[in-house]
Amino acid sequence: MRIISIANHKGGTAKTTTARTLGDYMAMKGYKTLLIDLDPQAALTMACGFRDVYPSLVDVIGGGQPGHMELEQVIRKVKTNLDLAPANLNLSGCELGITSRIGREYILKRALEGLDYDLAIIDNPPSVSLLAINGLAASHGVLIPTQLTPLDVNGVMQFIKLVDGIRAGLGMELEIIGILPTFYDSRYRLHQQAKAALKKAKMPVMEVSIGRTVRVATAAISGQSILTSNPDNPQAENYKELGKVIEQWLKIKT
Repeated sequence: MRIISIANHKGGTAKTTTARTLGDYMAMKGYKTLLIDLDPQAALTMACGFRDVYPSLVDVIGGGQPGHMELEQVIRKVKTNLDLAPANLNLSGCELGITSRIGREYILKRALEGLDYDLAIIDNPPSVSLLAINGLAASHGVLIPTQLTPLDVNGVMQFIKLVDGIRAGLGMELEIIGILPTFYDSRYRLHQQAKAALKKAKMPVMEVSIGRTVRVATAAISGQSILTSNPDNPQAENYKELGKVIEQWLKIKT
């Protein structure tokens, strides 16, 4: 099983949408895929059509003491080839509890051992927290969605430095798959300039980008991704292109 983190310490960058849609694409292509909601806001859980789910990752991660359930016991089926390890608001309390545990950075990594999937996709919280570190420590690759504004560009460059520091500190083999421009419009000079600035700084900006559309949010409300709710939408095509990149990455890694 290969594991990808969708991560950025800034909110509003389409991390959850990317995780949900990419999961849909990989499942449609026949990859047995597990979505993992590591954000206490539980947006990915809701985007998969679930509300107030119990049990959840809370019962796996635990707090000061290990959780009383195995990860496979809390997994929910979303559709053919696509499952979900759900979250709820109580996940925020887990972080306070696990600070005193030995090996606290590797709790999720250990929980994932032995699961039978081709790919796991982790939706990380918008922070550099113990939960996010758990997500990164469990992963083989990280995909970083970002908007292209000056504030976002500065933020993503700082985030990559943080990832490098965490990777070195924990001795992780974590590949940065790429920076994914989201809410992107090539007609906007600001977006063009921001993308050029990232490339000039030798940041790994992906050629594929995701445009802006209200259809994405509408799909999430109905528990779907845009690939199934509106497959002819231009942003559905963008996510298919992203899916092809991830397919190629998987083939290289396996």
